[in-house]
Amino acid sequence: MDTIFAQASARGKAGVAVIRISGPQAWAAVEALAGPLPPLRTAGVRLLRNGGEALDSALVLCFAEGASFTGEQVAELHLHGAVASVAAVLGALGERPGLRMAEAGEFTRRALENGRLDLAQVEGLADLIEAETEAQRKQALRVLSGTIGTLVAGWRADLTRAAALVAATIDFSDEEVPLDVAPEVLALLGGVSCALSRELAGVAASERIRDGYEVAIVGRPNAGKSTLLNALAGRDAAITSELAGTTRDVIEVRMDLGGLPVTLLDTAGLREAEGAVEAIGVARALQRARAADLRVFLLDGGDVPLLEPLAGDLLVRGKADLRPGDGLAVSGVTGEGIDGLVQAISVELAGRAMSAGVMTRDRHRAAMAAAVEALASAAVELGRGPERAEFAAEDIGRALRALESLVGRVDVEHLLDDIFASFCIGK
Repeated sequence: MDTIFAQASARGKAGVAVIRISGPQAWAAVEALAGPLPPLRTAGVRLLRNGGEALDSALVLCFAEGASFTGEQVAELHLHGAVASVAAVLGALGERPGLRMAEAGEFTRRALENGRLDLAQVEGLADLIEAETEAQRKQALRVLSGTIGTLVAGWRADLTRAAALVAATIDFSDEEVPLDVAPEVLALLGGVSCALSRELAGVAASERIRDGYEVAIVGRPNAGKSTLLNALAGRDAAITSELAGTTRDVIEVRMDLGGLPVTLLDTAGLREAEGAVEAIGVARALQRARAADLRVFLLDGGDVPLLEPLAGDLLVRGKADLRPGDGLAVSGVTGEGIDGLVQAISVELAGRAMSAGVMTRDRHRAAMAAAVEALASAAVELGRGPERAEFAAEDIGRALRALESLVGRVDVEHLLDDIFASFCIGK
């Protein structure tokens, strides 16, 4: 197997840069540059040389096979973050036989292949790298810590016990096994199925935390939607004008609201369009508003045409500086009520996020749904009598395979290239 290396820290000038080397030649390669290596897991300062030429001074760290991130021999060089210094050390490593530059995500892929991480943990690591908000960080860290693997292990134990009981009715005589194992088997299947159903119910909220919520600002033309968006964004993200119909397309601004990732949408004013171009803008506004997770109806004294509020949507009186009154109100010009609106949006979305489970991706949903369907079929077969035990056993096996796919033990090879494509080189 090749020994791979790459810069593990961010590119560009920095105080410190980290170069990671992993594989059977990792220690030998570093020893050739740094001389005698420090004890394992102990940092030692060394002067890096290549053919007698000094490259840089660095902290050297070594990790043993089976006790490193990748599960292989690993060495790390913590050197000065000058672009030239990093290039010189990478160049020297590239001259060593058996060493090559790592591909994107290759260190993590080796960790998966060597059993240091399961597939769900790899996905959690990818999400953690991409995390922009506190909610995303916490969710990704929970997945990375192995929570999904722990759940799957418990479900697997219950289903393995159920499968063993069913197999006993097939392979042995009635005298050697309990007369009726169906009650225990059905209890085991029902417990796993209920747990899976609870997790399935939380996938949608988990996905929104990972991908972000969409909040659409809707209202009549010239209600102040673009001014409100600019006030929320703290910059001129949208063009404002006294002319109705200025906004023709959907304008998006991504924000962190209460630790949740939120994309605010400024949409075209809703009314019966007066021209072909405005009609396109209104149609797009309606489409995005209906698909949004939450709608903020900015009212100017009348109802918003063409769209009805849904449960949880916020009704806000606009231009509060000109139209005093009670209830939730904002002024994009003076900033009045902006904090209250942000708080209202945050509270509503936080309430929805509370239902989030551990599973975060559509493939998790598909695997759990397949397992639930297989367990339901197994229960039906058991209810038809002992002569259907073989069919029930096959259904339990299908459920087990579906759960194993959650952590990457079966039938996920086709997913790996897509997953690792999101990683940077050096991770």
